[in-house]
Amino acid sequence: MAGSRYTTKPDQPLATLKTGAKIPTVGLGTWKAARGEVAIAVEAALRAGYRHIDCADAYKNHEEVAEGLHKVFNDPDGPNREDVWITSKLFANHMDPPKVKPTCQRVLKELGLNYLYCYLIHWPVNSEQKGGDELSPPYKEVWQAMEKLVDEGLTKHIGVSNLSTKKLADVLSYARIPVSINQIEIHPYWRNTKVVDYAKSQGVHITAYSPLGTPDSAQLMKNEDAPKLLEDPKVVEVAKKYNKTPAQVLIRWAIQHGTSVLPKSKSPERIVANFDVLDWELSADDFKELSSLPRQVRYLRGKEWTKPEGPYKTIEELWDGEV
Repeated sequence: MAGSRYTTKPDQPLATLKTGAKIPTVGLGTWKAARGEVAIAVEAALRAGYRHIDCADAYKNHEEVAEGLHKVFNDPDGPNREDVWITSKLFANHMDPPKVKPTCQRVLKELGLNYLYCYLIHWPVNSEQKGGDELSPPYKEVWQAMEKLVDEGLTKHIGVSNLSTKKLADVLSYARIPVSINQIEIHPYWRNTKVVDYAKSQGVHITAYSPLGTPDSAQLMKNEDAPKLLEDPKVVEVAKKYNKTPAQVLIRWAIQHGTSVLPKSKSPERIVANFDVLDWELSADDFKELSSLPRQVRYLRGKEWTKPEGPYKTIEELWDGEV
């Protein structure tokens, strides 16, 4: 790419979806960035070589994501829109089939786009539901409304997020259009092995969120005693061995784990540093040690979605025992 404002990096690894499409392995997460920071972060990421931006309706920052995107798209030296994989997500307050299309259309308008590369169902929850033993409307009906978005060209792919093995299997049993992605929490403290193995066996790509452990997010989500993965002695030891940061080691671990990965930062310097994971790798022994850390804890447990009247009375019910 011409232009000194763009960093030259090794070719980014691409993962192949069941449809044959290619998704860039390292993406920028945009959750919890304060107003005024998102556009700067998105622009910095694209200038550093990222070609994958993850956003969501729940983050309430689509317009700022758009500002960063289009500043770069309008640069004659910048990437084309077709080169950048952009994902958004349908949130729990729109888990109703009649709301799916207009919500997606609004998201596209906010982002200034004609289509998304992927649109995910954010949680298997309807926040408007007052109770009951089953999700209402059924997830199947919401998924079928998502499939129509592909038919109409509003998104190229559809997928899910925060689904257990059981819930993912249910969707696969009736999906007319393939489930391209299940975006879930994964890092050495929560390897989520059962879901990962099952998804891979079914051709569903896994995208890892919270790859750095994000204890600040855990506190926000009512898990105040969450340990700090970035300070784990083994992570720190490996980082020193490679002369890398703990964050770079964890992002590299995710790549070698076979997932795409969504580190997030508001700092342009850290955004650039987090992308410096392409031209080196962890040894087999170091990868194995990080993949064997005994502590296993889900940071984002979804406690806010549990309530006595259902449909999920406990965290165990939300995750079908995978906690």
